[in-house]
Amino acid sequence: MFFLSFLFDLCDHSSSSHFPSNFLFGTASSSYQFEGAYLSDGKGPSNWDVFSHQKGRIMDGSNGDVAVDHYNRYLDDIALMHSLGVNSYRFSISWARILPRGRFGPVSHAGVEHYNNLINALLNKGIQPFVTLSHYDSPQELEDRYQAWLNPHIQEDFRYFADVCFEAFGDRVKYWTTFNEPNIAAMHSYRTGLYPPSRCSGSFGNCTYGDSETEPFIAAHNMILSHAAAVDTYRTKYQQKQGGSIGIVINAMWFEPVSNSSEDKLAVQRALSFLVNWFLDPIIFGRYPIEMQQILGSSLPKFSKNYLTKLQRGLDFIGVNHYSTLYVKDCISSVCKAGMGSTKTEGFALQVAENNGVLIGEPTAMEYFYVCPRGMEKIITYLKERYNNTPMFITENGYADANNPNATTESFLNDFKRIDYTKSYLDALATAIRKGADVRGYFAWSLLDNFEWIFGYTKRFGLYHVDYTTLKRTPKLSATWYKQFIAKQNVIKSLAQENNDKNSM
Repeated sequence: MFFLSFLFDLCDHSSSSHFPSNFLFGTASSSYQFEGAYLSDGKGPSNWDVFSHQKGRIMDGSNGDVAVDHYNRYLDDIALMHSLGVNSYRFSISWARILPRGRFGPVSHAGVEHYNNLINALLNKGIQPFVTLSHYDSPQELEDRYQAWLNPHIQEDFRYFADVCFEAFGDRVKYWTTFNEPNIAAMHSYRTGLYPPSRCSGSFGNCTYGDSETEPFIAAHNMILSHAAAVDTYRTKYQQKQGGSIGIVINAMWFEPVSNSSEDKLAVQRALSFLVNWFLDPIIFGRYPIEMQQILGSSLPKFSKNYLTKLQRGLDFIGVNHYSTLYVKDCISSVCKAGMGSTKTEGFALQVAENNGVLIGEPTAMEYFYVCPRGMEKIITYLKERYNNTPMFITENGYADANNPNATTESFLNDFKRIDYTKSYLDALATAIRKGADVRGYFAWSLLDNFEWIFGYTKRFGLYHVDYTTLKRTPKLSATWYKQFIAKQNVIKSLAQENNDKNSM
């Protein structure tokens, strides 16, 4: 009777049958947010280690020195993943743990051994590693030597780091991404100054040094060229032998016009170009988006012929981090108040959450993150159409709760809003797949509550609650829901396979 009820429940989920049989369902993390052990086993200081130790940088005065101690507890955390039934785990490698001084010092054998142990433990549980090389953190040595992403020297450092990782881990890692959200890193590190090295102009933030009008584009250019160098190394030295694939992860907000005017609709295209296409167009088409060229002109860096030759098939897939949707208002034909997106170097496209007094969706604990599941289908459809249906993975998607220190653990565990959010976004994703989008995986952000960059430990995204005093992990209702959802996909696959076997007899 229970099994029949279970099957009837399956039928209530119209999206359930639209995930491919080889689809990856996983959870996501990053080294600085999870690992801790910030100077253990010879690891060098990273830019985030130095930055978070500076007074006033992190909202709650915390840092990632311990984080959630994933470095020491990874076996227990893999057991949690295995209990969920996920078949993939997205994590990043700490650059400073592998190369404490970049290419100016030796490879850390202890660092290599740690990731070897992590990868092997995942595979032993049937979980595919999905590895990001740079998730915001890099060796502080490179900042001190030559200003990191503002200097072309970083391209050789990143290529060398990638080469070390491909050689050490590529026999078992089949999914690589070069960068996580380089579009966000370029903006927050060099326009607003919210991330290290905290460079900006006075009108954009409170920084000692920097130029918000030019440096984000210099840094982005070096990131794109570093991606190209890593991809070229993988293609020429490793890919044929190792049989993996390589891509990049972009933060991909969806935008909708605040009105039906042609001006606001054009502003949406500029907003997308100055956020998403800024990186994907050069990697896939070999040029910056036309909207950026028209507005920025000669201040936008140029690509050499050597780059264009190197960047044949600049990626195998696109990683999409999607959380929310915002309205956009044109700031060329009308005067805009100051705000995100309103300036020339942001595309003259003001991003707002409200239209005629109505929010675009229910707010979450993260500013600018609203529950608007239709954005998932729309951004995937947009990317499918613009980039000829290049394979995609949803590399991050999740819901933020505020870490109310007066709340009980039980209140965090009963996370019905996270369940509703995840279900609605997966439904929207399934619709996009049903309409032909080549999406091959979904990673929930995140496995555990963790250090959330400048917000410290004030936000909770995890499927598992973490007590930041004891570091005890406790499953939330969303973990149970995700486990059941994945189990349903497996039942559907089994039933489909049985049906195919019968038809082939």
